[in-house]
Amino acid sequence: MPELPEVETVKRGLAPVMEGAVIEKAVINRPNLRFPFPANFVSRLEGQKILSVGRRAKYLVLDLHGGEVLVMHLGMSGSFRIEMAEGISAPGIFHHPRSDAQKHDHVIIGVNGVHGRADIIYNDPRRFGYMDLVERSGMEEHKHFAAVGIEPTGNALDGAAISRLFAGKSAPLKAALLDQRLIAGLGNIYVCEALWQAGLSPRRKATSITRKDGKATARTDLLAQSIRGIIARAIEAGGSSLRDHKQTDGTMGYFQHTFNVYDQEGKPCKAEGCNSVIKRIVQSGRSTFFCPTCQR
Repeated sequence: MPELPEVETVKRGLAPVMEGAVIEKAVINRPNLRFPFPANFVSRLEGQKILSVGRRAKYLVLDLHGGEVLVMHLGMSGSFRIEMAEGISAPGIFHHPRSDAQKHDHVIIGVNGVHGRADIIYNDPRRFGYMDLVERSGMEEHKHFAAVGIEPTGNALDGAAISRLFAGKSAPLKAALLDQRLIAGLGNIYVCEALWQAGLSPRRKATSITRKDGKATARTDLLAQSIRGIIARAIEAGGSSLRDHKQTDGTMGYFQHTFNVYDQEGKPCKAEGCNSVIKRIVQSGRSTFFCPTCQR
């Protein structure tokens, strides 16, 4: 699955050509992705002006002027490419060649905006992604978002917030960080990285770093700072872009080259003065990479 930085990178790539544009056409080349498309999907999109392109957790959200929001999830292999209409180009807009696997081009959204006409093409070989239309007024209560936690990219995630969220939770710290009901959008890669940077063991109980009164501790403050810093650097670098995921210009991200612990099993710990090696364990069916010496 893509992690938050990958989705944010895609959002930033789509925004210049989609925001303020009118959807002139919508084409679906199959009746479903992971789930069936909503009723009258094409007619509900065509003619709509896109007010904004945003992100909530790992969802892309297009706010439409008619009062609905187009919600899109990339699944395991979903990606977008932008093709400018023939003979039209615009500075700063990515112009992508059509994928060799055209049979996986499942959705085409043709827009006309300040940069001219463009086709936004959703390609998904595994078809694990999905799209939905929801009312803007009830978006936060919708099934996609009702149980989604706070965003890890803003000031809402601080030491006090983590202390409140994790208070009384006996689950391992890594499991608590991956719980989308608590913090939205964090995935395996960046949780491993954040815990290493904060010097916290993924196996310790989540409640062990909190205070009963819900106030911040030195550990929760450091963990919040580590999460926000790692996410920010990953977004700046274009995400990890593992396997199928690419930026909207087709290039791979660079953050995967700076991993400190993720997928580094058996390699020396990069912490200054540490002579240990990175170990791998399995927690809830997922690989966890950590330093048994630095992370306590």
